[in-house]
Amino acid sequence: MFTDLAEFHQWLAERHEANEYRVTPAPLNRLDGWTTDPVTGDLHHVSGQFFKIHGLDVTGSQREVDHWQQPIINQPEHGVLGIAVKEFDGVPHCLLQAKMEPGNLNTLQLSPTVQATRSNYTRVHRGRAVPYLELFTTLGRGRPLADALQSEQGSWFLAKRNRNIIVQVEDDIPVLDDFCWLSLDQIGELLTVHDLVNMDTRTVLSHLPDRLLPAPGRFRGHPVHAMPELLNWLTHHKTMDTTERRPIPLAKTAGWRMNDDEVRHEHDRYFRIIGVDVRAQNREVGSWSQPMLAPCDVGVIAFAVRHVDGVPHVLVQARAEAGTLDRVEIAPTVQCSPGNHTHLAPFDRPRYLDTVLSAPPERILFDVVHSEEGGRFYHARNRYMAVDVTGTLPDDVPDTFRWAACGQLARLNQYGGILNVETRNLLTCMGFIA
Repeated sequence: MFTDLAEFHQWLAERHEANEYRVTPAPLNRLDGWTTDPVTGDLHHVSGQFFKIHGLDVTGSQREVDHWQQPIINQPEHGVLGIAVKEFDGVPHCLLQAKMEPGNLNTLQLSPTVQATRSNYTRVHRGRAVPYLELFTTLGRGRPLADALQSEQGSWFLAKRNRNIIVQVEDDIPVLDDFCWLSLDQIGELLTVHDLVNMDTRTVLSHLPDRLLPAPGRFRGHPVHAMPELLNWLTHHKTMDTTERRPIPLAKTAGWRMNDDEVRHEHDRYFRIIGVDVRAQNREVGSWSQPMLAPCDVGVIAFAVRHVDGVPHVLVQARAEAGTLDRVEIAPTVQCSPGNHTHLAPFDRPRYLDTVLSAPPERILFDVVHSEEGGRFYHARNRYMAVDVTGTLPDDVPDTFRWAACGQLARLNQYGGILNVETRNLLTCMGFIA
């Protein structure tokens, strides 16, 4: 435990120096352990495990563009994202680790106690065991505070889900070199730092019970829409969604160009598929190679916020994504990469994007750039924002949007497949720093 955050930052710098890390760009056709199908062009691991990358054809999504094709990461296995919580002198602390991921802009970020794919924790790579795994995979090792199977980025993953689990422990736990206990107040302060608290930590923290949040009770109060009305709205859009998707060969994906080095869009938009060689002294395996998805732009993930009778409400949308298992989930007010839409007419730009980006400083509740999952995405970053629009945004919103109380979202979040990962990340920011 740290007496102050200066001590934490010193510890983090020491962890940087304690191990060797290196990530080197590599051609896709020379990645050790990976192969390109000679017919389809699909990328996959020689073991048949981990993940593969193929093409996807999407139609009928009722998004800004109705039909498109794209590469997508197919990783059907469920990973474990788990945080251990323990009270010290009555103060809850989370056991987090300084974890290197090949896609991290700054090498080390704070990850959950356990962050592991099934291929990793079943040791397909024949590496070291994942520390603390038994806290989350053995029933009875602690008191579960939350446990839900949640989606990941539906625009980049096909039907990907991870187990988000929080377990409160009473026993003494040995703290390994790259791990530390942080109080929830300390985590709240660290969430205001760019590229420090990783995506997996943020999504798990969104499941914390209200009583443990730095300002308990902030999400309580009467919402403008009762819970059955909110569920009715979401279920309606789930059942009325017309999105259709089908796998296609990566080499035949329209608008994308594939060569020995990378896969990229013909107009240099959206993202690239690149290769990297990795060395990480303190990981379960010391070196490996893999393909990664590298976005071409920093995204914007934002809530429009208003208070109704003192209760914070956020504007959410029922949004279909190409890869989401259940097609439609609750998404933030704005979820996009602005650079991907510059070629579209103004009326085709993502709704409310300009409202968020033009907000005066006094209306911005928080504004921080966070990194996305560094195990599959290379230097993927989004600007997470909340903007107070009380009195400036009309009460009437399009049918795909609804005002929801933050407390309602927190309750829905205890069940999987309702809030998308971007909403969960914003909900954590609302609970800790707004």
